[in-house]
Amino acid sequence: MSKKPTALSILAAVLLGSAAIPFATLDAAAQTLTVVSFGGSYQDGQSKALFQPGAKALGITVKEETYTGIADLRLKVRANAVTWDIVASGSGSAARAGAEGILEKLDYKTIDTKDFLPNLAGEYCVGGDVFSTVLAWNTKTYGNNGPQNWADFWDVKKFPGKRSYRKGVAGALEPALMADGVAPADVYKVLGSPGGIERAIKKVKELKPHVAVWWSSGAQHAQLMKDGEVDMITGWNGRFDVVAKDGAQVAYTFNQALLDYDCFAIPKGAPNKDLAMKFLAEISKPQYQAEFTKYITYGPTNKKAYDLGTIDAAYAKRLPSHPDNAAKQVTVDLDWYIKFEAQAAAAYENMLTE
Repeated sequence: MSKKPTALSILAAVLLGSAAIPFATLDAAAQTLTVVSFGGSYQDGQSKALFQPGAKALGITVKEETYTGIADLRLKVRANAVTWDIVASGSGSAARAGAEGILEKLDYKTIDTKDFLPNLAGEYCVGGDVFSTVLAWNTKTYGNNGPQNWADFWDVKKFPGKRSYRKGVAGALEPALMADGVAPADVYKVLGSPGGIERAIKKVKELKPHVAVWWSSGAQHAQLMKDGEVDMITGWNGRFDVVAKDGAQVAYTFNQALLDYDCFAIPKGAPNKDLAMKFLAEISKPQYQAEFTKYITYGPTNKKAYDLGTIDAAYAKRLPSHPDNAAKQVTVDLDWYIKFEAQAAAAYENMLTE
């Protein structure tokens, strides 16, 4: 004999059913990460080589967004409105953000960096790729014999033409000091000394009348060269290589370039901190980093990526971290950025708006 459902049993079923919905939603949310990067060809390569394959390996969903940099995150943290789980960042900006307390400390018991190149994993940010801020030029204007050092970049008589320079302070002061005669090995010593920041900004101010565009993103500076809008520019080597493939008339030199790395960080208060750690552990594996080099000429931070045999030997010599290229460059000093970036950024902004 079957039992007829009572009003009480029906009510209980309804309540149990409705209670199950938010738990299912929460479970799905816990398996979704929001990852933020800089857009353009750079993020396109990250998506194909790192983000989506990493998500597939872990059986999760990765949503991608774009931003302009750590300043965007700072606003979210201060407003207690963090919705991002992982952000891509330049190493200097991340070091400063970590010191400010707006990033989570990374768990290196979860994230394995034993095979990383030296100094490419920090307390708050783990290296994702090695890149260079280089001096690039329009080959239609100067041919293959373009400017070869920062003094040339400032020499408007020897190399007349429109310049483009970075709107933000990161990577903007070091070239100015080298153009002013400071030896590459002494750049951060001078920048950290009394009057060093002012000396660099004064040198940038000399160039200001010849700067047609102050660029603020990698996508922008690459497009400037693709469109032939300027004759000479600073910027990131991989971005120029991407547009060169599309026909841009651009060349660059690693001489006196700034050797730096991009990294991944977890914002303070990230909704899915533990899952974010596992995801960073996954995409730090050598196979992901080797794959990323296929999309943009940035070097891997995990040296085992070179041992897989998937990076062509000739191609490896074009990467910033190749020993022949690294020897010509100045390695970015993160300690200087932690101590002085805020002060330098304010002075730099004042110079731009004068």
